[in-house]
Amino acid sequence: MSHPHSGAIKKRAGFPACPFLTKSGKDARHTNTSRILHLHEAPYLTWKKVTALYKADPALSLPYQLSPSELSKQLRLSAEQAGTLYHYLHTPENKMAAYQARHIHILTPFMNEYPPRLHHIYDPPWVLYARGNLELLQTPSSLAVVGTRKLTAYGWNAMNQFLSPVIRQNRTIISGLAIGTDTLAHKIAVREKGTTIAVLGSGFDCIYPRENTGLAEHLSTHHLLLSEYPPSTPPRKWQFPMRNRIISGLADAVFISEAAERSGSLITAYQALEQGKDVKALPGPVFSPMSKGTNQLIKEGAAPVTSFEDL
Repeated sequence: MSHPHSGAIKKRAGFPACPFLTKSGKDARHTNTSRILHLHEAPYLTWKKVTALYKADPALSLPYQLSPSELSKQLRLSAEQAGTLYHYLHTPENKMAAYQARHIHILTPFMNEYPPRLHHIYDPPWVLYARGNLELLQTPSSLAVVGTRKLTAYGWNAMNQFLSPVIRQNRTIISGLAIGTDTLAHKIAVREKGTTIAVLGSGFDCIYPRENTGLAEHLSTHHLLLSEYPPSTPPRKWQFPMRNRIISGLADAVFISEAAERSGSLITAYQALEQGKDVKALPGPVFSPMSKGTNQLIKEGAAPVTSFEDL
């Protein structure tokens, strides 16, 4: 599925320009990684608010110079919220050292290690927390694999037959560590001695689902775990659609193996479309609930996958 064939799909209007690509190299050098991290974890500072602060002051020193009342006015916070934020901003804390001690890498858009593909997506993460092999973020060839949590025998067989040869061609598999399709995609990559990246919808200390804690630990040692959420962040429903934009953003193409009619996997497919990525889907039995979403994607222009060569 690509833009020329996407007339049936409504795109978002008015995407903001990526703030990291509109500043000079000099501005970027003046932007301090630990300061970005500090603001990223600040209470009541959303992606949009940090972006607005950066556009007003690329050095990001402005919020530390504002009084509680000024923070309230500039950021549209209540007096209580502004007071909490002011106290946070003026409480010394060496977050970088704490994360380094835990072997957690901090990546910001002004670092060479930050994945270049994410510079071009809608609301690229201000901070990425990473555990494992950072070189996988620079992989020349990658495939996102998403699908239903209720994996069928048909989907299981198709994934094993189609993904194994693709992985042996040195394509990095990107998925979200969810049960079902995501878990199988990661495990096939491990089995075939390939490489895989798991993008979480929670922090590293709150692996979801819990039954994948062991898999997550293995990936953090031999592959890569990635999250835009601080380690103590528990899983929340709204975080997973946000996570999906990173999964598709990191990949050259997105493969949806199975998906119900109203599946979270379809969110990833449409986000991939908006990012200009190729979307591929596994056609399935017309009476299977787990193929309704993929069959609909194919009707809307997604490329059908009937052999590994299609991937």
